[in-house]
Amino acid sequence: MFRRLTLLALAWLLAACGPSTPWRQESYVFGTRVELLIAGLPEAQARAAGARVLQEFDRLHRTYHAWQPSELSALNEAIAAGRAHEVSAEFAGFIREAQSITQAGERLFDPGIGRLIALWGFHTDEIQARLPDPEALAALVARHPSIADLSMSEGSCLEAQSSGQQAPASGTEAGWCATSRSTSVAVDFGGYLKGVALDRAAASLKRDGVANALINIGGNVMALGTRDGKPGGAAWRVGIQHPRPQGVGGAPLATLELHDGEAIGTSGDYHRYFELDGHRYSHLLDPRTGAPAQGTQAVTVLIAPGPATGMRSDGLSKPIFIAAGQWREMARKLGVEAVLKVGADGTVSVTPAMHARIKFEIPGLTPELNP
Repeated sequence: MFRRLTLLALAWLLAACGPSTPWRQESYVFGTRVELLIAGLPEAQARAAGARVLQEFDRLHRTYHAWQPSELSALNEAIAAGRAHEVSAEFAGFIREAQSITQAGERLFDPGIGRLIALWGFHTDEIQARLPDPEALAALVARHPSIADLSMSEGSCLEAQSSGQQAPASGTEAGWCATSRSTSVAVDFGGYLKGVALDRAAASLKRDGVANALINIGGNVMALGTRDGKPGGAAWRVGIQHPRPQGVGGAPLATLELHDGEAIGTSGDYHRYFELDGHRYSHLLDPRTGAPAQGTQAVTVLIAPGPATGMRSDGLSKPIFIAAGQWREMARKLGVEAVLKVGADGTVSVTPAMHARIKFEIPGLTPELNP
């Protein structure tokens, strides 16, 4: 019922045409395909560096899984029961960062709506074509769950007993105490964690002496150095999938070159979805309505090198996607200059900054330029 993004296929083919073929490793983490290319190093060194990256991906996936037993699901269980819960310093940092994204994007993307996502049936590996109970949906939307409802304080949760809350579960490693003013909140990092993983991967590779690599996590891609492993060499080139490839013969929508430290992120209604009575229902929910966002097939953002480049490529594409007709205003608010958007009717729009970098691969396609 849903297709996986194959963004890196073109990048791999182009890289293989160079004077030296990059070392390549593929895995399956975060519910999507992960690919890692490392250029300019002996295979043994590249393999060891790549193994450490994939090990960290696996740790993040297991620790913050939204519907299998994990530290994140344990927090959600405590929230539902009205309990305080101790989380690690890393987890607390993720929550604070996600809260910042939520505020900046006017809550169009909110990692605190996990119960809505579950109600739509997306908290499973096998998505079923069914609509949620309308009364349950309306009741949950009316409670406005948000990650902004979470509060954290450094230290143990033991003092929460004196405030009338139940004590946290035993055996939890002390770090930060998380509480929620709403029991309807459930954290889901599905639209945020892949970007975090990109940043972690880049840092790990640099520590291991890797200067030239391409990291792809289901369409969130970051580049380091060059594809031929040489200073000043050829840039990594990636393809952006058309959200309805059957209509264009399977051709990529566009290609672009990624330079050192840059990242792109794509949000699309073709990643996780189901179809019912001729209508497509995507996992990208609008918190205002509690329903799948309408008006957009896909959004790709290009993020310049800087702090949390990977995280921003993942998290900032979501509010732009959900903003639909107001996507340009949301991109400006978030400080994202390079955006490609495919509307619900298939119309392709780009900002000037993206237009200057991208090459459209579909003959006769004339995108709308949105200054």
